[in-house]
Amino acid sequence: MDPMDIVGKSKEDASLPKATMTKIIKEMLPADVRVARDAQDLLIECCVEFINLISSESNEVCNKEDKRTIAPEHVLKALKVLGFGEYVEEVYAAYEQHKYETMQDSQRSVKMNSGAEMTEEEAAAEQQRMFAEARARMNGGVSVPQPDQLETQQQTSLQS
Repeated sequence: MDPMDIVGKSKEDASLPKATMTKIIKEMLPADVRVARDAQDLLIECCVEFINLISSESNEVCNKEDKRTIAPEHVLKALKVLGFGEYVEEVYAAYEQHKYETMQDSQRSVKMNSGAEMTEEEAAAEQQRMFAEARARMNGGVSVPQPDQLETQQQTSLQS
């Protein structure tokens, strides 16, 4: 592969986060095995080259289908074409897990943002209710009135 094949960047510009890759390498090996820094660098370069290879082949598969966007199916087909067919099932399972986790995250995000539909007054009332609950928990379940509540209680008792 020509160094300029990577979207107008030199080969040296394309890399993976070294700390993350080192962590992955260490997690894959027994605790008593150490990896020399040169070996780590070589493994990282191999990973970059593998990604470039898969990306390039996925792009060719995509172009053959007259598509403009590389889809997961193109990546899976590229793995088969390049002789990595034995990994397709595992890669597909990882892809499905990623889709599931992403869907869960987006559903949580929607739930969190649904509170934004409250009016300012409703939000303030909800905040005060939550503060009161927190105060009650801090005081062992005894509700301690706040200064504004004391004022209201005093005015009510004076009127009686």
